[in-house]
Amino acid sequence: MTDLKKTPQVPIKKLEARLLPGEANRLKPYRRQRACDLTWFVMFDVGFGSKCLQKAWDVQPVGGKSVGAVLFLLTDGAESSMLQSSWYLAICGHNLVCLSAKVCLYSLAKGFRENAPGCSSHSLFPCFCSSGEIMVNEANFVRKCIGADSSQDDLWGKLICTNFKVSFVTHDSLPQQRFQCTHRLLGEHDVPLACVEQVVTVNDAKGKQKILGCNKKLKFNPTELILYCKDFRIIRFRFDEAGPESAKKVCLAIAHYSHPADTQLLFGFEYVGTRFYSSSGERMNGVDPGGGLQTPLFDCSSDWDREIKRTGASEWRVCSINENYLVSPSLPEFFVVPSSLADQDLKQYACYFNSQRIPLWCWNHSNGSALVRMSSITEPQQQRKLDQRICSAIIKSHPLRSDVLKTDLDKSLPNIQEIQSALVKLRQICVIDPFEESEEKWLSSMESSRWMEHVRAFLKHAVEVVYMLEGKQASVILQEEEDRDLSCVTSSLVQVMCDPHCRSLSGFQGLVQKEWVMAGHRFLDRCNHLKKNDKEESPLFLLFLNCVWQLMEQYPAAFEFTEMYLIMLSDSMWVPVFSTFLFNCPRQRAEHSRDFALSKSISLGKDQSLRFPPVWDWSQQFSLKDQGLFNNPLYVGKSAPCMHNGTVRTFAHKRSKKNYSSTLRGLPSALRNGTLSDHDTLTRRNSLMPRLRPDLAQLREQQESPAERFLQDWLSRPADPQGLLLPQLLPSHLPFWKLYFLRWVPEARISHGGPVTAFHKLSMLADEIETLQSKLRQYTGGGTPALTPSGPRSEHSRMYFKACSSPCDSSPAPPEYLSSAFPFSPVGNLCRRSILGTPLSKFLNGAKIWLSTETLANESL
Repeated sequence: MTDLKKTPQVPIKKLEARLLPGEANRLKPYRRQRACDLTWFVMFDVGFGSKCLQKAWDVQPVGGKSVGAVLFLLTDGAESSMLQSSWYLAICGHNLVCLSAKVCLYSLAKGFRENAPGCSSHSLFPCFCSSGEIMVNEANFVRKCIGADSSQDDLWGKLICTNFKVSFVTHDSLPQQRFQCTHRLLGEHDVPLACVEQVVTVNDAKGKQKILGCNKKLKFNPTELILYCKDFRIIRFRFDEAGPESAKKVCLAIAHYSHPADTQLLFGFEYVGTRFYSSSGERMNGVDPGGGLQTPLFDCSSDWDREIKRTGASEWRVCSINENYLVSPSLPEFFVVPSSLADQDLKQYACYFNSQRIPLWCWNHSNGSALVRMSSITEPQQQRKLDQRICSAIIKSHPLRSDVLKTDLDKSLPNIQEIQSALVKLRQICVIDPFEESEEKWLSSMESSRWMEHVRAFLKHAVEVVYMLEGKQASVILQEEEDRDLSCVTSSLVQVMCDPHCRSLSGFQGLVQKEWVMAGHRFLDRCNHLKKNDKEESPLFLLFLNCVWQLMEQYPAAFEFTEMYLIMLSDSMWVPVFSTFLFNCPRQRAEHSRDFALSKSISLGKDQSLRFPPVWDWSQQFSLKDQGLFNNPLYVGKSAPCMHNGTVRTFAHKRSKKNYSSTLRGLPSALRNGTLSDHDTLTRRNSLMPRLRPDLAQLREQQESPAERFLQDWLSRPADPQGLLLPQLLPSHLPFWKLYFLRWVPEARISHGGPVTAFHKLSMLADEIETLQSKLRQYTGGGTPALTPSGPRSEHSRMYFKACSSPCDSSPAPPEYLSSAFPFSPVGNLCRRSILGTPLSKFLNGAKIWLSTETLANESL
């Protein structure tokens, strides 16, 4: 054993002199460590072999302070015997034993950071998950590119590949002040392997580049590594000072582990098997242990019973014929069917439906109309008979015995390949292609991607279904070939528009769990986690979130959550530890987790399979404070508590008959498909909207469908945040989701700008209101509580930004880190040349994508 206190102490400058020729440059990036409030013990192997390292280490404490971190400089020629040796470390008074330096060293880093006083976040150790994560390969002296034109601001550090993520560890700070949520599973420079879409290696000298895949060989030594990520990030690393062999090995490791050969090789299995089924007996039960929102998982009959009662679907019942997945492999074990259909009949009908997916109840309107989804019937001879049986049962469940209408989603909406193609084109335009183009070409490129066209198509079709449910008071069947893709988007959008419960945080999470996870959406295939079949990949869930964001933009007070929540939810698809996005259906999760438990000899106890944490347990990823970013300060709930004559009373919001100003939805109430009445005028902001000829307007009015007239009639009335919400569908009312698609483009970042500035002010105002309400509730008539800085405040405020603690304080200036990319940090992603004066700069400053006059004239709602 080696006592660090008795080892020779060598100044750090002398370390360079003892390095082998050519190795001195490798120590330069780490000389900046003196800027950190840490004491560094530098241990290195300078080619003397493992015996020298085991017998005596060259150690230099800086400033005589407490030890905060340990830096190992291991050359490429370090012997394997040295890596397997047992080292005794006496650090901060804690005896820590590292049995395998190459693997276990970094698992100890978390303990160093927690136990070391004054340890900063710029530690040279990666942020490892607490369970199941191991280091696979690494490369020292790697440079992360920050700027495209200059390397002045680049970061030096260590590039590490684990079985979970690509991690870049540096003690350098970013060149400008920035903000980023502290992710509990990922570090500041980490990228989950599931998020890596393409691994490209480059050799400058030979002018070669190669896209690496699983089990592919690399015949040249890479000088650069480029990672193209599914969340629109592009990250570059340079290996100018790194050893060529270590650079090649870490690139091959990233390519290999980002292409898992089997579902059970996804990191979530190791994570859950290690963390929630430990010797202590701790295991996940599907409920947030931090006491957060209780989101129904719809994996038991009681959750479905509560949903039936909530929607008033008295003529529907919970069916359990699919227990143990005996009837359909892709349906949940419990689902809802008409009460008039017997279990025996359902079993008989199942064999005639695609994948035995019999019709599923989604939701009930307050007028009794039901929303139902089903797959196609595979036996043409049975088509008419089954349609009659199913429709008859649904009619009986309606109190008015109204008709049943059916809509074929495969014929009405774009297919999954078209949606995937649109996203690929959009990524090319947003983060790959240069911006130095003419305005006309750039805007036409955006339009030619067809992404916004698909967003509008789904919103429009959802409006048509709402018209059938509310306008015609008829039940609706959503039919799709497999009932696992387009129906998920459509049924969810219909419920978001109709049901205010689905616009609350817990209600929205329950909606996704019910209509996507338990209904068998192919998340494993559509996210392409295994990267086996690109034809199956399609961003349907992202498309749905984009549609929801469009509704949020038009009705900001109707949603409890923010666009930041939607983006965090989308990003969670690439963190492969949650049951929500890992599997194609509940049965697949049960089978794979059961097989994995058997192979690892994990005792499951009462559970029949591993219980993966759902993504709704946000405490797995973010602190309670950071979760405050999810809360919308403008949200208006079902009722608002207030003080009246010394008592707390609740007044329900009543829909006013007052005709609000045209700024409610951005256009005058008389605007019809881009036309104006003789008495209406447009504001200057909308002056580019063409006035169409009256005769053309009259012709279009005659061609309007009943659904379009229903939409226009509804839009002419003031909106109720707790009632039905229908979107404006003109292209000028459907903006581009800048925060999601442009958040990683450094040039698109506007300091102290963007919607976050209003969010900051509104959050502080909402927090102040919550504080005053809390104080008013304590008022009992014995005197008014003093408004002092130490006065009572709510234990956990909903808002991320807090109001001033004292009423005497002036309004604080916005934080320096606020920008249009908040809460994300685009610094460190692939940069481009200047965009000043380009179409993108105009677009970021508020210009809309206007279509031609002919396009607007021919567009119908």
